[in-house]
Amino acid sequence: MARLHLFDLDGTLLHGTSAPVEISRQLGLEAETVELDRAISAGRITPPEYAARVYSLWAELTDAQVAAAFAGAPWLARIREVWAEIREAGDYCAVVSLSPSFFVERLLDWGAHAAFGSRFPAVPFVEPVDPAGILDPAAKVTIADRLCEQFGVGRADCVAYGDSVSDRELFAVVPVSVAVNADGHLAGLATYSYTGRDLWDVYELASGARELRDLMGRP
Repeated sequence: MARLHLFDLDGTLLHGTSAPVEISRQLGLEAETVELDRAISAGRITPPEYAARVYSLWAELTDAQVAAAFAGAPWLARIREVWAEIREAGDYCAVVSLSPSFFVERLLDWGAHAAFGSRFPAVPFVEPVDPAGILDPAAKVTIADRLCEQFGVGRADCVAYGDSVSDRELFAVVPVSVAVNADGHLAGLATYSYTGRDLWDVYELASGARELRDLMGRP
C-alpha cells in the first residue's frame, strides 16, 4: 500500500523560521513578523488575525521579493532528494502549511505532489485577503483526508512531519509522525523526534517505522 507523507513548512522544512518571516526579511520587517509568530504560537491571535496583519505589512511586496525569500530561506538539506525517493517508491508527498499559498506552492517545483497554504491574493496585492481562505490547524486534517481520497490511501497510510502546536491535530490522527526540531507542543504525540538539518535523516526515521510495521504485519 502506498504511503502519503504530509510535511509542515514553517519550522519543519524551514529551519528555525517561517515563510512569513523570510518574506518580511526582504522588506526589513523581520522583527515585526517574528513577534506575530510568537503571538499566534501562544494563542494570542487567530490565524485570520495573523493573516490580516502580515497582509498589511506586505503592502509593497513584489513577486521578485517572494522569489528572493524562497531562494534564500534556510531549508533543510536534501528535500528534493527525499521527495524524489518518495516518488520512486510509489508513495506521495504533500506540503500543508498555514503560510501563504503563493510561497508554499513554489514547492511543487521541488517534487511535491501537492502543496496547500492559506489563500492570499496574488502579489503585488490589489485585492484584500479573504479570512475564509486562511487555514487553521484543523484544516490540516481536512486537507489530509482530501489528499487521501485523491491518492487512494487512508489515514492509516499517512506519515506526518511537523514542529509545533499547529501540527497537534494532524499528529493525533495518523499512525506515524516525526517531530522535527519541535517545541514542547508535540511532546508525547510524535512517534519519533529529530533535531538537525537534513530531511533525509528525518525520512529514514519514518521509513524505519514503515519497515517495522510491514515486518509485523500491522496496518
